[in-house]
Amino acid sequence: MTRQRIDVEMLELFKAELALCKVREGEVVAVLSGGKDQSEYAQTFMLAARSLGATTFHLNVPKYGQSKVAGQQGRHALSGNQPAIDTLKRVDMVIDLLGLLFSREQLEIQEAGTRILRVMEPFHILKKMFPTEDLRRRTELSRTLLQSARTMRITSPGGTDVTYGLKQYPVISEYGYTDEPGRWDHFPSGFAFTQATDGDVNGTVVLMPGDILCAFKRYIQSPVTLTIKDGYIVDLKGEGTDATLIKNYIDSFGDRRGWAISHIGWGSNERADWHHIAASQQIASEHIMNALSFYGNVLFSTGPNTELGGTNDTPCHLDIPLRGCSLWLDDVHILDRGEFAYPELRAPGR
Repeated sequence: MTRQRIDVEMLELFKAELALCKVREGEVVAVLSGGKDQSEYAQTFMLAARSLGATTFHLNVPKYGQSKVAGQQGRHALSGNQPAIDTLKRVDMVIDLLGLLFSREQLEIQEAGTRILRVMEPFHILKKMFPTEDLRRRTELSRTLLQSARTMRITSPGGTDVTYGLKQYPVISEYGYTDEPGRWDHFPSGFAFTQATDGDVNGTVVLMPGDILCAFKRYIQSPVTLTIKDGYIVDLKGEGTDATLIKNYIDSFGDRRGWAISHIGWGSNERADWHHIAASQQIASEHIMNALSFYGNVLFSTGPNTELGGTNDTPCHLDIPLRGCSLWLDDVHILDRGEFAYPELRAPGR
């Protein structure tokens, strides 16, 4: 009885999600998965798509070659499988249960006009962080503000003072659903980000206790000072384990490009919890969308930039959401110590 109730609830939630994605009669929706992973999601998404009038099928690939390394991006089991890639390029929408992010294959599929929805979190997270039209409004406004800016400056009480030159790369907004040809999104999410002009990031970022190392699902325990010059971390200092962990991890890839500065932006989802990693009893099986999306975080990251059209395809990627920062775009004040200073970006009731 309980199992049936959960299945029905999942089906209704997935139908609501696909309705936001404007899945309709006459469309073709493919579900992509690897091995035995996410089999319940695959079946339920197909039922949801069919209930909306779409034709649907499941493309399942063996998970040989699928990286198990935390934080390693752009390497997956679809690599080199051109017949499968060509199949996905011919459909209207792909539900990505495999994880194509930062890969050439994902870009190839998007360029064909296929919209992609990545789904990686367990059901209770999908339900808690389910997207809203107002979240889309605020995230799209964030995108518009980033598109119009030439510089971004970030400061913090801990000593961060770093400047990004903008304009070379596009801006991506993630609000949890996709209804436009060629657009990718992650269900759930809630942030906007861009990439600095190549070589144009300079200053200091101080990682403080409470900031999150997403690759390891842990909070920073002691300050780590990163000195950044011309888009690369050139010095890393800290007396605790965190500094050693970050340096050892990046060095383990043997790729200097892992020290590059990657995307930058901020989170806008008031339903996401900063404390989630500490509070969850299921964190080992969960992903990091609470951390990436929580309201008012500055999403600092290192490594690849292929998601935005760059050439750095290093598999070494660190997302490090920062708390309590202030942020300006040119002379427009966006964040003040982790709270939105720009009124139109504030969530209802905040």
